[in-house]
Amino acid sequence: MAHSGDPTTSPELAAMRPLPALIFSSRWLQLPLYLGLIVAQCVYVFLFLKELWHLVTHAFDFSEQQIMLVVLGLIDVVMISNLLIMVIVGGYETFVSRLRLEGHPDQPEWLSHVNASVLKIKLAMAIIGISSIHLLRTFIEAGNIGIVGRTPNYTETGVLLQTLIHVVFILSAIGIAWVDRMTLPAGKGH
Repeated sequence: MAHSGDPTTSPELAAMRPLPALIFSSRWLQLPLYLGLIVAQCVYVFLFLKELWHLVTHAFDFSEQQIMLVVLGLIDVVMISNLLIMVIVGGYETFVSRLRLEGHPDQPEWLSHVNASVLKIKLAMAIIGISSIHLLRTFIEAGNIGIVGRTPNYTETGVLLQTLIHVVFILSAIGIAWVDRMTLPAGKGH
């Protein structure tokens, strides 16, 4: 039996002409994509636990700088995981179907006002955060190039290009926010 609130079984959809009904129903093709991202989330949980175990079991063997690099790696995994959650939950809610979480005590605060525009800005900010962690790790690791026994992992050009890419991410996010603000009706804001 169909759920009474399911719009795909509503009389309105049944009354639609076949082509518009097919086009509207095609949004469900995204479901395997979101399920695949949930699998990717599981991989990140495994990676996090593996790195955490590595940190705990080698804490006394690591220098403070090595511990900081591992912790930055853990933060990186968490931020990517947060990005995945935003895409999975926000994308599904925006493009596929309502989750119907109104009144649920664990409903994310941002989900009540999510739309494609808000999702773009949140994703851009998450990407900047992830890029910041990567850039910080690069700066720390690049500082180790002169240490005896370490193989240089970064060239000056590589560090410069990574910094430039990070700046482009920041400028892109500013551009997205600016365009979003321009498209709002006068007197309205987020």
